[in-house]
Amino acid sequence: MPKTAEVPTLPPHQQPDWESEVDLAVVDEELRSRRPLVDAGSCHALRRELEIVTRGDALVIQGGDCAERFAESTAPHIQAKAAQLDELGDIVERVADLPVVRVGRFAGQYAKPRSNPLESLPDGTVLPVYRGDAVNDPEPTPCARKADARRLLLAYDHAAEALDALFLNQFLLPMAGVSPTYVSHEALLLDFERALVRPDDVCGGRYGSSGHMLWIGERTRQLDGAHLAFAAEVNNPIGVKIGPTTTPDQLAAIIDLLAVGHPAGRLTLIIRMGAGAIADRLPSLLTTAGASARDLVWLCDPMHGNMIRTSSGQKTRVVADVLSEVEQFCTTLHAYDVHPGGLHLELTPDAVTECVDTHDRLATPGILHRFLSVCDPRLDPSQAERVVRLMADLVRC
Repeated sequence: MPKTAEVPTLPPHQQPDWESEVDLAVVDEELRSRRPLVDAGSCHALRRELEIVTRGDALVIQGGDCAERFAESTAPHIQAKAAQLDELGDIVERVADLPVVRVGRFAGQYAKPRSNPLESLPDGTVLPVYRGDAVNDPEPTPCARKADARRLLLAYDHAAEALDALFLNQFLLPMAGVSPTYVSHEALLLDFERALVRPDDVCGGRYGSSGHMLWIGERTRQLDGAHLAFAAEVNNPIGVKIGPTTTPDQLAAIIDLLAVGHPAGRLTLIIRMGAGAIADRLPSLLTTAGASARDLVWLCDPMHGNMIRTSSGQKTRVVADVLSEVEQFCTTLHAYDVHPGGLHLELTPDAVTECVDTHDRLATPGILHRFLSVCDPRLDPSQAERVVRLMADLVRC
């Protein structure tokens, strides 16, 4: 698809403006009649593993695509992603001498928040921005960019197909020597998430059956917003992205809403400050968390705060910045006697060129000649291995 430039506008509301409210009502009724994508017992199993992480006795590697495509939710694709995650977990286990909880950022990451609701094509045409396959299509035409609620049924179908392939693979675990992989995604589309809430037959109450762990993004974590309210209503392990604008008061309120009264490991804080901000911003948040910090999982997302553009305007990330943020994250947490819980990464097992190793590579013509992501750049396999090895080395020390 042709390269486009986003039009500066006021930040949009992150829920799509569906083309047809009638279609949305029909889709909602259909989703409520379907089987859960994951069961409550496996969500609680993940929460118990995350509790071990809070004690410093395990680590998390959470990773996958920036925005999943429906066409790649097939058995070969999902098994390749799970295999990459498992291999990265094996590396960390060998280096850090700690067990690793594998959490895939897949089988549900079909929606993407965007900073602007519109983008401008090179010919001056203005279109709604691509918001992920669960909402619209990346093809740059007015018809493809309409927000179609019927795509939520496709999101369910493709997630079910991916999960069936993943869980089938895990039935062979004792023979294959592969560790279980949980699945996670951003709980962005509340029309989808609410329709898949089911009774929790393990602990009572209700849980979100769309994935084992659900997280709330940096753009939708408003204290009076619907996304945090939804997270508070379900029993799943919950993640919240914590960026450089998060204030101590906001963090205290998030902890109070989502962690207080829950077992350790219920809330994961996914820190995404950027290499230039984390050393200044994270200490005050750790001070605010106080003693409760040790009941939380602290993950480093060194991707989202380190977006940059090449000389031609293409989005990318510099691996040197990613590594720097990981190092500063671990150093800061160790200074507060808090366990660095692991990593949250956008990565792929495919041979892509979407991130560059160093800043001096940004000016190289054609450096991103295999940019296959439909949104943000991902680490290739060798880059991902460098990042997890650094985390393992820092935790071991």
